[in-house]
Amino acid sequence: MNKLIGNAVVGQSGGPTAAINATLSGVIRGAMELRDEGIIPKLYGMRNGIKGLLEENLIDLFEIFDDEKKLKTLEHTPAAALGSCRKKLPEAVMGDETYEKLIEIFKKNNIRYFFYIGGNDSMDTADKLGKYSELCGYEMRVIGVPKTIDNDLPVTDHTPGFGSAAKYIAATTQEIIRDCAVYDVKAVTIIEIMGRDAGWLAASSALGRHICGAEPDLVYLPEKAFDMNKFFEDVKKALDKHPNVVIAISEGIRDAEGNYVGSSTQSGATDVFGHKYLGGSGKALENAIKEKLGCKVRSIELNLCQRCASHIASKTDLDESVTVGRSAVHAAVNGASRVMMSINRVSDAPYRIEVGTVNVHDVANKEKIVPDEFINAEGNHLTDACIDYLLPLIQGEVDIEYKNGLPVHIIL
Repeated sequence: MNKLIGNAVVGQSGGPTAAINATLSGVIRGAMELRDEGIIPKLYGMRNGIKGLLEENLIDLFEIFDDEKKLKTLEHTPAAALGSCRKKLPEAVMGDETYEKLIEIFKKNNIRYFFYIGGNDSMDTADKLGKYSELCGYEMRVIGVPKTIDNDLPVTDHTPGFGSAAKYIAATTQEIIRDCAVYDVKAVTIIEIMGRDAGWLAASSALGRHICGAEPDLVYLPEKAFDMNKFFEDVKKALDKHPNVVIAISEGIRDAEGNYVGSSTQSGATDVFGHKYLGGSGKALENAIKEKLGCKVRSIELNLCQRCASHIASKTDLDESVTVGRSAVHAAVNGASRVMMSINRVSDAPYRIEVGTVNVHDVANKEKIVPDEFINAEGNHLTDACIDYLLPLIQGEVDIEYKNGLPVHIIL
């Protein structure tokens, strides 16, 4: 087919990760290969996602990343180097002023390729923008490039960013368990981990099982209704076995009626996509155990630390992120549009993946939860099948550049 000649633009959206900039590096690398072929003369970066694009806040990425060393530093820099946003586009209806402004900007800068790195809500943006470009007859290729530590995008084996977050959570959980084990006084430690509707991150706390045997005594995910009375019984049984009990929970655990366990400590505020700001489940359970069991208890909220811990990133995660970004550019040039890049697991031993494409509409605003076969019958821990699925994603250590004892990052 005839190649579409024109400039490209890339943006990052949603929550930051330790690998999102590796994906950006992949897009830059892929675009540079096509620049040398005369297909993509210029690659713009939109600051703060679609919001920055609407403000024409663009930077020339070919000009900035003029050598390999800068790209390598970018790959090891956490969070979104271009900045992010949580802006929801309106429905794609002909004549809408938001889309008309975007098309005007695309025409002005001869932009024919649009790459959006993000999660569920970002795929919604890619889907709507791709639809509108088709409605108005502006020839452009729109590609969603997956990113989320939550690992909750459907139609893909896993998502870039998750492996590094899982590695951090698994290592931190092991360290917490070692710390708690030094005393013989009965005590409970609760680790609250991100995860609104999908418990993939909390599940990764159990990865120490196949490494040194250090895993939480109990793990609770939002996929199973949380029962407070059953929880007390689980904790009592664990305390009968040994004095130092460690529990991992997803922030989004809720009861059979759908009420969040931490609702009493939450503000009730929501973002533009209607998602409630969570947190506080650990503190709520801490107070409940203190009142019911009377033993020493504390809660730890990993909070932002689990998102961008690039110092312990998974090499597998970063390598795959670069590959996915680069593959997105080549897929677009070969005619793909209104798709999201996907990761297909070809084999477990040896672990091997292939990168493909799926209809972005099949991903937008949908979630992949932890399946029943990954959760034990009691609903308070993970099966070996879950651990076997997770382990390949955290493999490998990255070679980070340090200066005066701290990692070197790039700031755009």
